[in-house]
Amino acid sequence: MSSFAKSKLKAARDAIGKKKYEQAREAAEQVLDYEPDNYTAHVFLGLALLELGQHEKSEQLYRNAIELKNDQVLAWQGIAKLYEQTHRWDDLADTLEHIMQIFAKSDDATKCAETLQKFMDIRRQHGTRREVIQALFLYLPDSSLYPVLSSLPPPDATNPTSTSIFPTQSAIYNSLAVYEELISLIEREEEMFIKSEFDKRRTRLGGPKPEQLKKDIGIEVWHSSKLPALYNDILNHPNTSDELRRATESKLIRYKQQLFLALPTTDPEKHQVGVQLDEMIHGIVTIGIPDEFAWCMWFEGRDSDTVEGLGLAYLKQFMELFPTSTLTQMLTGYFAYNKAAHGDEGSTEELTSAVDGDPYGIILDAFSVLPDSLLANMITARVHLQELEYTDAIKVAESGLELIRRYEANTARELREVRKAFHIILATSFVHLFPPKHHPRALYFLNDILKQDPTNVDGLIGKGYVFQHAKKWEEAEALFAQAAEQLPGDMDKGLGAKEESAWCLSRIHANAGVDALKEVFETLKDIEDRDIDKARCLWRIGRCYWDLGGESREESFKYFITSLKHNREYAPAYTSLGVYYSEHASPPDPTRASKCFQKAFELDAREAEAARRLAEGFADEREWDLVEVVARRTIDGEGGMGAGMEGDGAASGKYLPTNAWAWKALGVVELIRRNYAESIKAFQVALRADVDDQLSWLRLGEAYSKAGRHVAALRALGRAHELQPDDWMCTYFIGEVQRQAGRLPEALASFQSILVDRPTEAGILLSIAQTYLDLARHERLTGFVARSEQSFISCVDVMLIAIRENPGYRGVAWKMVADALFELSVITVFADENNVRATVTTVCKLLQDQSSARLAGIFKFTALSPDNPVTGLNALEAAVAAYDYRITVGSSEEAALPSSLYDLAVALHEWILKQPPGTTQQASEAANSFLIQALQKEPGNDRFWVALGDLHFTQKPKLSQHAYIKAIEVDNKNVVAWTKIGLLYLYHNDIDLATQAFTKAQTLDPDHTLAWIGQALIATAKGREVDARTLLEHAVSMTADVPMADLQFALHVHAAVNNSISVDAPTTDRLLPAFFVLGRYFQRCPADACGLHVFGLICEHLGKLEQGLEYINRAITLLEAAYEEKEDPIVERQFVIAHTNIARLRLGLQDYEGSLASFEIALGLLPEDAERESQILRVQAQYGSGLASFKMGDLQAAMTAFQAALESAADDRVLRGQVTVLLAQTMWAIRTPEFRESAKGLLLDCITSDPENLMAINTLAGMGILTEDDGLVDAALSEILSLPVEQRQELDPRRDVTYLLVQHYLGLGDYDRATKIAQKALHVEPSNLQMRREVASLLLQQGERDAASAILASVAPNQNITEEKTTLALSALAQPIQSQRSAQKAIMLEPGQLRNWQTLAYVRAQEAP
Repeated sequence: MSSFAKSKLKAARDAIGKKKYEQAREAAEQVLDYEPDNYTAHVFLGLALLELGQHEKSEQLYRNAIELKNDQVLAWQGIAKLYEQTHRWDDLADTLEHIMQIFAKSDDATKCAETLQKFMDIRRQHGTRREVIQALFLYLPDSSLYPVLSSLPPPDATNPTSTSIFPTQSAIYNSLAVYEELISLIEREEEMFIKSEFDKRRTRLGGPKPEQLKKDIGIEVWHSSKLPALYNDILNHPNTSDELRRATESKLIRYKQQLFLALPTTDPEKHQVGVQLDEMIHGIVTIGIPDEFAWCMWFEGRDSDTVEGLGLAYLKQFMELFPTSTLTQMLTGYFAYNKAAHGDEGSTEELTSAVDGDPYGIILDAFSVLPDSLLANMITARVHLQELEYTDAIKVAESGLELIRRYEANTARELREVRKAFHIILATSFVHLFPPKHHPRALYFLNDILKQDPTNVDGLIGKGYVFQHAKKWEEAEALFAQAAEQLPGDMDKGLGAKEESAWCLSRIHANAGVDALKEVFETLKDIEDRDIDKARCLWRIGRCYWDLGGESREESFKYFITSLKHNREYAPAYTSLGVYYSEHASPPDPTRASKCFQKAFELDAREAEAARRLAEGFADEREWDLVEVVARRTIDGEGGMGAGMEGDGAASGKYLPTNAWAWKALGVVELIRRNYAESIKAFQVALRADVDDQLSWLRLGEAYSKAGRHVAALRALGRAHELQPDDWMCTYFIGEVQRQAGRLPEALASFQSILVDRPTEAGILLSIAQTYLDLARHERLTGFVARSEQSFISCVDVMLIAIRENPGYRGVAWKMVADALFELSVITVFADENNVRATVTTVCKLLQDQSSARLAGIFKFTALSPDNPVTGLNALEAAVAAYDYRITVGSSEEAALPSSLYDLAVALHEWILKQPPGTTQQASEAANSFLIQALQKEPGNDRFWVALGDLHFTQKPKLSQHAYIKAIEVDNKNVVAWTKIGLLYLYHNDIDLATQAFTKAQTLDPDHTLAWIGQALIATAKGREVDARTLLEHAVSMTADVPMADLQFALHVHAAVNNSISVDAPTTDRLLPAFFVLGRYFQRCPADACGLHVFGLICEHLGKLEQGLEYINRAITLLEAAYEEKEDPIVERQFVIAHTNIARLRLGLQDYEGSLASFEIALGLLPEDAERESQILRVQAQYGSGLASFKMGDLQAAMTAFQAALESAADDRVLRGQVTVLLAQTMWAIRTPEFRESAKGLLLDCITSDPENLMAINTLAGMGILTEDDGLVDAALSEILSLPVEQRQELDPRRDVTYLLVQHYLGLGDYDRATKIAQKALHVEPSNLQMRREVASLLLQQGERDAASAILASVAPNQNITEEKTTLALSALAQPIQSQRSAQKAIMLEPGQLRNWQTLAYVRAQEAP
């Protein structure tokens, strides 16, 4: 180094010492300019810049210095200062580590320790937990710093401030605190890592289950963990206290256990870890270290089938080491419960005497805290079994098996003995839990037990009980005998097995069995506190004598009595005594027998024989409540639906019932009580026991039918019929269900098949008649009037047979006869009059002398004359008389009287409506009286209130309203009452209330036809004809039972067609529904002149002139008869209108003479008044007469008639204009120049006087077109063409003017002019589809296919089916592609249209090559 550099460095050092950092900077820079690699200059300059705040340059200079001399500490210390000032803690920590290494290499232990302490402070204050762990490892022997740090002198605990490195000295000479801190930090770090990784990975698709995921993450962590080594370091540390050593050892055990359970069974390491874990646990238990976790693990891993097999000494030691443990409480309770002395008697006595409370309760309380302990599950399951709590024992044992499965899966070790112990508990519980329901499950476990241990006593006894219940006596006897041999001196299980063996032997050989049982009793009688066993043994001996029969039965009686002396609560003995008293005692003593059965059943609900006999006795006495009590208790005695296993799917039929009779009895009781769901369930359970029980299937079908489940009922009854085809009751039930389900023809066939063998069975006859009645109503509702007529007659005929054969059912029979005749009376003209006449005559003869005082002076039969046809009135009179006679013959039936009075009142009211006005006051009062009497007896019947409202509908609206409201109060969902009150409001012009009532009725029943008709009438009243027509259309589509709806719909459709102004209105499509509806209407009302008239007019619109002529002619006949009877002017006017219409039809049929005659009749009947209707009829008749005369060639008469028509029209512009146009057309048709000129002049005069007469304008324009007179066309159309668009469209709604102009120019051959006129009209009215088609047609005629296609394409997406049918043919011609498809579609939509076929032929020809 030169002297210049030395002087400058000295100057820089002096400046730094004086804190003159700018001078130091300049001096250092001068040195670096002279010597760029000068280390000291770099350090001084870096320090100066640091103090001047130029941190980046300072860091760069320090870095340059470090690169020059990496092993020099000065630059490292400078940059450390820089990082500390700038709070760059990570960089500072890295720098301090370098500094420590430099001091370590130079063996400067003090400097190294000071730096390490500063490094630790930085990591503790600003580092992560992982960084603190890494820093702490620097104190341990494996650290690279340890050789240097270990040279430090020992710390002086009495003077810790004597040195600056006391913490490091302490850590080096006693590293236990470092190990403890490291373990604490690493445990926390691993715990947090596992949790965060689990949260991160658990949402991945296709990932493992949560439990396996935790294991996978644990293996990743625990494989690389440093905790085991640290635990061992603490255990081996000389300063470790016993307490710390035990705590650390416990942590190591837990760590190894976690790793052991997490490792897969295929991993070789698992076995090694398991061995290490076992050695540690065994050492802890052997030494007796108080580590509860290790002790519990040791207990859990012991494969013993008993609690005592774990070692009583170990159990005692555990209880002493952990007196407050929950497991200790359980063990204490268990020892106290068993009262068993194992090993040290005094110690055991001390343990059991310390129990405070019920040992059983202590065990259950402890188990609630230890549900995952195998030992706790075994103890609890055993205690439950000893307490005979089989259900709880099963639950706990199944839980124990699940714990074993998990243990074996986690440890790859088998616990065969523990599993066998739980299997024994399960098998024993299943054997004795409501036997034999769970015996299949018990056999599974028993076979497994005996396969593992063929001499296992519990397994042998359990399997013996299973065979015993299955009555496999030989197999059971062998098993019990084998079990008894295993325990020859045992007075508990051994003696019990011997008794069961003897009982099974008695079922095979009675005498041998008696001897064996007596031998057992000889052993039992010397043992105290075994009274129940003695009673059972004596009863079994008695049963053996009973089975021997004869005189032995008296001996059996003695044994039954002796049995009860030993135990007065032994139920089977009472049952056997009851059987003795009822069957063998002389004389039989049913009272004593019943008491014995009751006592037996009271003591034990499982005494099925006693219960069955009790239930049969109660059923004979019709004590259904007692039958239910017995049946339900019997069912509970066999475990109910679930067989004692709640939530085990029992309701689905998992367990067969033991006492099927109890379920059948319960089903019958519930059926009688109308609890059909419960009844169905009971019969289903009974059928599981015997699927071929015909009676149960029959009752099940009956329950299903009464519950409204007809399909299921038919299946059940069908099965019953298969089992016993000759059971007529089953066939009857099938018919009833078919009738309820609406399968009426099948029901009739079923009922009639019974009549073959039982022709006079009253119930069958009544059911057949009811079925005929239901069928007739259905047929009438669907429009089959002739069929319904025959069904009504059949109903009456069947009931007449029933009346003749079974007089006791006359009330019901006459009710049905009256109902059928009442329904029949609705038909006005009968299809089979002779059949109806015969039936009505028969009924009238039977009732002719039976009229009561109720109808005296009010009602009498109309004589049936052979010359007059039978009418509905005759049937109605017979119905009234039948209803009256029903009350007479059923006077003793108080319950049926209100219904009978109601029926009579309704029928009488219907009869009143068909009588002449003013002649029925007394009858009305009688009908009202009948209804009042019915309401007094049954005021809660809404039908009676509705009938009362109907009775006073027109005459007493307030009373009628009150009656309807009362009906609604009784049942606010009565749709009939809401509809009737709506009609009442509408009749009296209260539209708002009527609307609300009809809306409510529609809400309650959207299919109620009258409500829709009411809404239609309201729409008509408000002038909304379109809405009314739509509502009526919906109404007539719902039913055929409201004929006036059909007529109203037809009237609305006819009026809509007449008022239509659309030239393309699809008249046929609109009229066909009305045509068919009227056809249906005339099946019901063939004598309605108004309907016939409308039908004729609709036929005229449809082009069926002959049919229309026939209908109107029939209407004229009816009107003529009505007029002759009443001479009503309204009928006269209808007669005139009918003649006018029939004259027009004859004119269309070219019957000119007939037409003229009808017109003359109409003119002759028209009054000479100024009424507009008469004026219109007169003008029509006069013009029609003129037209008929013209067609007949009488021109003079025709002109006279035309002139008379003009005179009759007078100043009425509309009539005069129409007549003028028609007269002009007729004159034009004469074809002479004079008449044609006169016609033109007549039209010109008409247009002059009425410029807005569009018909005259069009007619005159047409004449001009035909004569090619452009001037005439212009004169006719000029004025209307000059009008504004809106006004012109209003005058010409059908766009006739445009049509005429287009045709005019087409006739002249001027296609361009015609097209322009059409395009202009389309431009004015682009939504006019007809005009759009006209333009497209004109463009096609000129060969412009693309333009036509564009015009039609804009129409297609929005047109309806009617428009599409008209458009498709044009589209096929216009489309460049898929034209054939459009043509085919047009044919599919309208195959009868010739133009569509022509279009398809043309398109195919064009596409042909």
